[in-house]
Amino acid sequence: MAMLEIKDLEVYYGVIHAIKGVSFEVNEGEIIALIGANGAGKTTILHTITGLIAPKSGHVLFEGKDITKTPAHKIVELGMAHVPEGRRVFAQLSVYQNLKMGAYTRKDKAEVDAALEMVYKRFPRLEERKNQMAGTLSGGEQQMLAMGRALMSHPKIILMDEPSMGLSPILVNEIFDIIRSVNEAGTTVLLVEQNAKKALAIANRAYVLETGTIATSGDADALMNDGAIKKAYLGE
Repeated sequence: MAMLEIKDLEVYYGVIHAIKGVSFEVNEGEIIALIGANGAGKTTILHTITGLIAPKSGHVLFEGKDITKTPAHKIVELGMAHVPEGRRVFAQLSVYQNLKMGAYTRKDKAEVDAALEMVYKRFPRLEERKNQMAGTLSGGEQQMLAMGRALMSHPKIILMDEPSMGLSPILVNEIFDIIRSVNEAGTTVLLVEQNAKKALAIANRAYVLETGTIATSGDADALMNDGAIKKAYLGE
């Protein structure tokens, strides 16, 4: 059984048919990449999975349970975390306060303290800046904070939306190294990413989205070497 199953998802924005019968699955331990042009529907799919948008029809199953109509905060409690596009850190709160917000579903103080220690170990810069206002961090540091905040809930699966957006090439490499290490530590990853080459380089499998439908899918290595994919998404 797949950890996450998306079945025949249909999503509308008013009269605009944004997602058209999309189905895919994510197995435990995988990194799955969703790639495609701007406006293809990648972010809409993530928002639907995490309960921020209600689909017209179709189903989202997490560990065999239908969560299609489950409120977003309950989905977090089930073990799913979302790192949104644009970081969305709480600018007027400190780094430490942002991280604590990520653990709001957890009641055991010892577990929260252990999670905080784990995040600081993974992101030393966050510990260095723990008393700094999040809004004063650099773009790369804010991305690390958004990822660290999501990890505070100890998710089974983490959904990441454009984690490399607006970052320098050096920071992009660092962020992708972190994504890989988070996965190696046992967290399943569903990655939406404009940088298709970087996404395919760390993913097990990928789905290519075009105007609300899945155009093709397969092993990441195979897609990386597919002539049509190279031309359309890899700039080759």
